[in-house]
Amino acid sequence: MKYYIIAGERSGDLHGGNLIKALKEKDSQAEIRCWGGEAMSDAEGELVVHYREMAFMGFWEVLVHIKAIKQKIKFCKEDILSFQPDALILIDYAGFNLRIAKFASQHNIPVHYYISPKIWAWNQKRAYKIKKFVDYMYVILPFEKEFYNQFDFEVDYVGNPLLDAIRAYKPNEDFQYKGQKVIAILPGSRKQEIRAMMENLKGIATEFPDEHFVIAGVSNLETELYEGWQEIENVDLIFDQTYDLLSHSKAALVTSGTATLETALFEVPQVVVYKTGKISFAIAKRVVKVEFISLVNLILNKEAVRELIQAEFNSENLKKEFQRILPGGENREAILKDYNQLKELLGKENTSQITADLMVARMRK
Repeated sequence: MKYYIIAGERSGDLHGGNLIKALKEKDSQAEIRCWGGEAMSDAEGELVVHYREMAFMGFWEVLVHIKAIKQKIKFCKEDILSFQPDALILIDYAGFNLRIAKFASQHNIPVHYYISPKIWAWNQKRAYKIKKFVDYMYVILPFEKEFYNQFDFEVDYVGNPLLDAIRAYKPNEDFQYKGQKVIAILPGSRKQEIRAMMENLKGIATEFPDEHFVIAGVSNLETELYEGWQEIENVDLIFDQTYDLLSHSKAALVTSGTATLETALFEVPQVVVYKTGKISFAIAKRVVKVEFISLVNLILNKEAVRELIQAEFNSENLKKEFQRILPGGENREAILKDYNQLKELLGKENTSQITADLMVARMRK
């Protein structure tokens, strides 16, 4: 059978890569064409567009790049019709993928949505659009099944794919920080995120000269984004080794996103930070319906890890909260206890296999 898969960012590429492997195990004749990155390409998906061409975040940033986005949507529609897949598989990335879901539905192409867009955070009425244009939804956060039930849409909770990714992780025996306990800085995987984080995260390193800070860079972005760190004696920069870094970290400073959940599953106490453009933040403040921004807190439904957002993300607050998660800090043990509860709530493993089983069975039926 023929599958067309679309992921628009790094985490979606990771999960898409594992899903492709699982689909190929279930369907030895699978032909897979995809939008994603290295993980999906390494899994032998035919890569059409790299997600770095689509990495726009925030309301204002999307508006500025709307012409390029429309061109990509037009090309995607044409490419899908040319390929004629038996199934379209969408991975998160709501702004783009919901448009493609509508298009596919109108052309009688079955739509499978793996990893729900975060519509529970804002504009919840998009659930009606999903119900109309998506045939099957596979959710990865426990509370999402109940959310969709409110709209009379039955979805499948398949566990969280990060559990599988971390379980499959094999430590690098030659990792340069083996035997050490460092501080991980995870500034994000998008240009806007990294630029917004640089100044305050630099300051924290100079405030704690006895700690060894290591930045998790991503190689698909320009190295110029990380310039300036090398000038600080106790800061190093490495690329594409996030799991190795987390496995050797005693604490972490993390940009909100998938990385907050990854950090929790590695049992590393963290402070979550986030800053975006003033216009984007002003719009988001009006429309966002959830109390927290980190996945850890959303799943636990409480502020288990401290969130410093926008104006609160400053050097004074960062220093105070960082001290509280270091060994001996007043928040550290409570965070580790909450991480255990988090793992219990996430439950199922083998998410990619479970999802592939459901997809292939439904297609054959």
